Parts: sequence; structure tokens; C-alpha cells
Amino acid sequence: MAIAQEKHAYLQAVSERGVVNNVLVVDDSRAQRRILSSYLGRWGYMVFEAATGEEAMEICRSESIDLVVSDWMMPGMSGLEFCQEFRQLEREYYGYFILLTSKSDKAEVAQGLDIGADDFLTKPVAGDELLARIRAGERILRMERELTEKNRLVSSTLTEISELYDSLDRDLVEARKLQQSLVRERFRDFSSAQVSLLLRPSGHVGGDLVGFIPINEHQFGIFSIDVSGHGIASALMTARLAAYLTGSTAEQNLAIQVGEDGGHLPRSPSEVAANLNRLMLEEMETDLYFTMILGHFNRMTGDFVMTQCGHPNPIRQSSKGVATYFGSGGLPVGLLPFAEFQDVHITLAPGERILVFSDGVTECPDGGDGMLGEEGLIEMCHKISTETGNGFFDTFLWDLNNFNKDKDFPDDISAILLEYSG
Repeated sequence: MAIAQEKHAYLQAVSERGVVNNVLVVDDSRAQRRILSSYLGRWGYMVFEAATGEEAMEICRSESIDLVVSDWMMPGMSGLEFCQEFRQLEREYYGYFILLTSKSDKAEVAQGLDIGADDFLTKPVAGDELLARIRAGERILRMERELTEKNRLVSSTLTEISELYDSLDRDLVEARKLQQSLVRERFRDFSSAQVSLLLRPSGHVGGDLVGFIPINEHQFGIFSIDVSGHGIASALMTARLAAYLTGSTAEQNLAIQVGEDGGHLPRSPSEVAANLNRLMLEEMETDLYFTMILGHFNRMTGDFVMTQCGHPNPIRQSSKGVATYFGSGGLPVGLLPFAEFQDVHITLAPGERILVFSDGVTECPDGGDGMLGEEGLIEMCHKISTETGNGFFDTFLWDLNNFNKDKDFPDDISAILLEYSG
């Protein structure tokens, strides 16, 4: 009966093993070591023996010991001192430490736990109790090693993600430079009219694009585009749209046509919007769409013709700083196949100017739950109405940052300032 029970205990121990292979038995009593080693050997463990703490430390330095069963009271280095030394070893995995003792004082047991012991066995040791304590140690070691492996996997994955992020970040920095290069000039003086541009993506790259188009001696065009969404896809779309609107000839630019005399003339902005709408829906496989203001200005007469495609209303500001919205709203480009677009005509007097802003400006938060809004933008423009050119946008961004409590803008910021001196 006893042999059958021992065989059952052995088989169960082997089935639950895996993390404990090498066991070190430390005791100055050779007989006690033999008894413990006999148990452990029958249960399938590789057993190492040491008669002193110093000898045990030499074994621990040369062998991978998973579990230690050590007597407390030994000549020379005691079990507690050995436990302290054992805990200071550099190990890949945690080692389980069981102290053998005849002590029962709670203060001494607490001292042993504080030193680094994991469990205690009272001498003389019974085989079934020893096996139970080792199984408990194995469960703890198994969880510890599983956690260590998972942490190692997480750490490795985080390293890979970090390297991937660094690579992506470098690519995005270069993409930002390329996107900014789409706006080759931020200011152009057309003698009797001046154009200034503002482009500030909320991230590395954005979906806003602004620009102007020299057409002929008297006329030039402007455009402000805001592609839906954010990030790389929107930035790629702005790059493609720039190819349609930034060329200097009719073959390169949808907004320019050739007149009867062979010279360049502006194409109707609403016609350009309709062509872009067809291209978006028929030739580009994308779910993106964009809002836009596209117009052309005659610097000799002050005539401005534009189409508004879902973009925020532009502002007309008088020479005295009075600012009012104008425009007809319209539908975004690339949203509906049969969308119609209209041209809007106004004539500027000398000293007047036109301001075009993306919705990232009117929807700029105030650092809380509010936003700038259309009225807030009118007030901000009136406040700095004496500023001109890029100086206007420098001051405007300063005020907008103050309004936003110096937080990051949640959306791209873009704008055009067209000033007519007459």
C-alpha cells in the first residue's frame, strides 16, 4: 500500500513538474541529506547536495538551481545567511527557497520571510508534506516564469513597435517637408494686390492645402482645400490635388484655359469644381472628399470670382477693418455625382481684402468646451485689421494660440489673405 501511494505521488509530481528540475539540499547532517535526496530522486528531480552554506553557494554559482531545501541551523554560514547570499545572485529566473527548522517562534519565522525565504518545513520532515510544499513552490515558479516570458514578449514587441514608430516618424517628418514644399511661396506681391498664405498641419502631415496661381498679367487665382479626415491619406490627396492646380500652363492646370489670342485665361471656378468632382468620383478609388474655395482675381479692376464648395464662408474686410462674411455655401467635391457648383462675383474697392479660413480656425477650441466660432473669428480679424501680409498671420496665430490656451490645435489651420491696394 505504501509503495502504491509513493508511486502515485511520484507520477503526480512528475505530471505537475516542468519548472523545477534541479533541487539543492543543504544540511550539515549527512543522514538528513540522504533522506531528502532519496525522496526527491524518486520523484524525478535532479538533486544536488551541500553540507555547508559556503559549499551550497559554489553549487548555486555553477548550476541552475530551481529550488533550495536548506537547514536553518548550520555551522559557519547559517541557513538565513545562505538565503541572503542566494538572493543576491544574478539569476534569469526566481529560485524558490524552503527553510528546514525546528523553530516555531513567530518572530523568527517572520525574520526568515523578511530575509527571503519562501516557505518553512518543520523537522523531522515528512515525505508527503515535503512534496506538497514543493508543488506549491512549483506553482509559484510556473506563474513567475510564465509572467517573465510574457514580459519578455511584451518588451520585445514594444521594442519592435518603437523601432517601427521611429521609422514611421522619420518618414512622416520627410512627408511634412514634402507637403510644405507644395506651398512654394507664402507671399507674392502682384503690384496692386498681394497674397499671403498660412498652412499649419495639426500633425506631421495634414489635409489642408492653400495656394495661388499666376494666370496672366492682370489675373491670378487662389485656392483653399480641406480634405476630409487627417493624416497620411488626406495628405496624399492634397498632393494629388496640388498637381491639378499648381501648374503654370493650361495643360498642367485645370484652372487655366487658353484664350483666342493664345494667352492664358482663368477657367470658370464652378467648371473647375465640376471637373474635380468628376475626377474624384470616376477616376480616384477613394472615400475621401474635400471642401474648397477656388477663385480668380483681377488686380486691375478688383473683380473677384469664386466658387464655394462646402468650405467656410470667406470674409470681406473693408479699409476701416469692418469684416463681413459672404458666399453661398455649396456642396463638397467628391461627395455627390451630380453636384452643381455656382460662381460668386464681388468687386473689391482699393484698401479692401478677402480672408479665407479653413474650419480648423472657427472650430478651434478655447481650452475648454467652447470654440472660436464665426463671430469670434470676425472679432479677431477686426482686432488686427491694421496688420498686413505675413505679419497679419503671425499676429493671428499668436492670438489663436492664446485663445486655445497654448494647446495643440486639433485640426489643420490654413488661410489666405488677398489684399487689394488698387
